[in-house]
Amino acid sequence: MKRSGMVVLLFVVCLSVHSQAALPSTASFQVGFSPGGTALAVVQKAIAVAKTEILMACHEFTSRDIAESLEAAAHRGVKVRIVADWKASHDKYSQIRILKSAGIPIRLDEQYAIHHHKFMVVDGVTLETGSFNYTDGAVKRNAENALVLWNAPQVAAVYGKEWQRLWAESK
Repeated sequence: MKRSGMVVLLFVVCLSVHSQAALPSTASFQVGFSPGGTALAVVQKAIAVAKTEILMACHEFTSRDIAESLEAAAHRGVKVRIVADWKASHDKYSQIRILKSAGIPIRLDEQYAIHHHKFMVVDGVTLETGSFNYTDGAVKRNAENALVLWNAPQVAAVYGKEWQRLWAESK
């Protein structure tokens, strides 16, 4: 097994142990890496398939491509909500202000030195996570990864619970 496959397998096993339930047999995963575009592609695919809800937690957010994908999801009726790092949201190229002005509910978390989360829960059944920041640097210059667990409601629920906690503590 290639090293990247082994890392993903180990990650999925750890998530299964933490959530106290096995993944359903219909669960699958998709991995992307940057630079090279595959990380951006799997993130955008997760957004594109959303039907009802996207819960995003992020540190930095400067990717206009991802912002446009989220705006398109919101326009087709998907309820998009974001918890972002307070400090990073004030960066010059942050998309947070733009998304907020587009009507997407956003809360800023200033409880930590760094709100370093990078995940999305899609429709309560899919999870996107990894080192991939939602930034142009992550897409073009950094070595980063994005993992999407499709049809993994038990894992998505664990992340959804964390997202709800972050939403409640943020302004």
